[in-house]
Amino acid sequence: MSHGPVAGQQAPIPAHYSPRLANHDLVPLKHQNWSAYNIFAMWMSDVHSVGGYVFAAGLFTLGLSGWQVLTALLVGIGLVNVLVNWMSTSGQKYGVPYAVACRATFGVFGANIPGLIKAIIAICWYGIQTWVASTALVVLALKFFPALEPLTKTDFLGLSYLGWAAFLALWSAQLVVFYRGMEAIRRFIDWAGPGVYVVMFALAGWIVWKAGWDNISFSLGSVALSAGESVWVWITAVALVVSYFSGPMLNFADFSRLGSSLKGVRRGNFLGLPLNFMAFAIVTVITTSGALTVFGEMITDPVELVARIDNLTAVVIGAATFMIATIGINIVANFISPAFDLANVAPRHISFKTGGLIASIASILVLPWHLYNNPVMVQYTLGVLGAVVGPLYGILMADFYRVNRQHIELDALYDDQPTGRYWFTGGFNLTAVYALIPSAIAACIVALVPAFKVVAPFSWFVGAIVGYVAYLALARHPKYGIEAQNRAKREVALPATAITGAA
Repeated sequence: MSHGPVAGQQAPIPAHYSPRLANHDLVPLKHQNWSAYNIFAMWMSDVHSVGGYVFAAGLFTLGLSGWQVLTALLVGIGLVNVLVNWMSTSGQKYGVPYAVACRATFGVFGANIPGLIKAIIAICWYGIQTWVASTALVVLALKFFPALEPLTKTDFLGLSYLGWAAFLALWSAQLVVFYRGMEAIRRFIDWAGPGVYVVMFALAGWIVWKAGWDNISFSLGSVALSAGESVWVWITAVALVVSYFSGPMLNFADFSRLGSSLKGVRRGNFLGLPLNFMAFAIVTVITTSGALTVFGEMITDPVELVARIDNLTAVVIGAATFMIATIGINIVANFISPAFDLANVAPRHISFKTGGLIASIASILVLPWHLYNNPVMVQYTLGVLGAVVGPLYGILMADFYRVNRQHIELDALYDDQPTGRYWFTGGFNLTAVYALIPSAIAACIVALVPAFKVVAPFSWFVGAIVGYVAYLALARHPKYGIEAQNRAKREVALPATAITGAA
């Protein structure tokens, strides 16, 4: 089956599109050809990672019973499915990436605010995920070449020489896949996500065989909770699921724009989120629970678990698969987004591939192992930026569904003239900018202030709700509202038109 042109390939640029806002990668797609399976495989690549494994296993340690955790997972991932479907519409309907879709809400230049926020978060996590995956490569290297052990004793900038070699090897492998374009990425994730299932089921089967089915428990926590505490922890677990997927949920237009139909995108979302995530979580807890019996301790890191197996072939296959899975989530969640977001900043000079190269180099410069191992740094850098994801989602949804009624004037997204629909005030929609400030502050307070620790898992919801309400309230403001900005824009444009006419 031919898949035709896709994002990342050369697309024609209409002559009336401003070069400050358009390049071959940012213009609307004419050939949207991803099927429901492609979207499903994309979500499998996003879920089936070392981070996804640790997250799912971690929820079973909160003290809830097995059925309580599974229902929390089901409700949480069900909410994610709904929220992703809402975000899907603009991308699929108009064929534009997230950064370009943001122009309708934040203005043709103001869209760089949400774009760069998402890009910075993605770059940091791209580096972290690459480093986490490289630890599996280190395990493999030491299994085959024990003589490399001395290279783990010396370090440069906080990472051992062997660690640097493994990190740069995976960094290069991801760049090769990315540089071959979105079609190569589609082919990669089409088999990477399902491939992890084969290994996960095999690993779970081996664990059950070694431990015995009677020693498999769906409650891994040792904390005894009262009825009231159980309800609160259950609600918290639901919120954590939504927060975990908040990044790819925000920029999902980057993928829904590729879908051949909105119905197909939503079918892929359903298969890839509720059904897939629940199956993955169940297999994860079976493996983690059985490992407690087999190895005498709880192991929530699948790479460490695979390293404990005494069969060299199993270790190689398992570690390699988890590396591939992490590469999959990295490309899906943390590479494509900043590539488009950075291209959106300067389309004349930065293409999709150039943006990806900049993002990948930046992911090294942030020294991700230091980020990952420094909770304070993560909390006050990624924590603050991550807290802004909720407000951005709320503002975008308020504008697209309530203000614009799902209508975007496509050509106006590439119009940098003061008379353009999305010019607003100097290219910035003040309504969105001012709505972002209080909602971001509210989300950061909930996420970071110790006094609000008990409700910190709900920072995404707080930010999204405050952003949604603030945007709708400000949209009618006599000075900063959308109509006020458009009126001022017309008043400024009229004299210029008159002068031109007189000349």
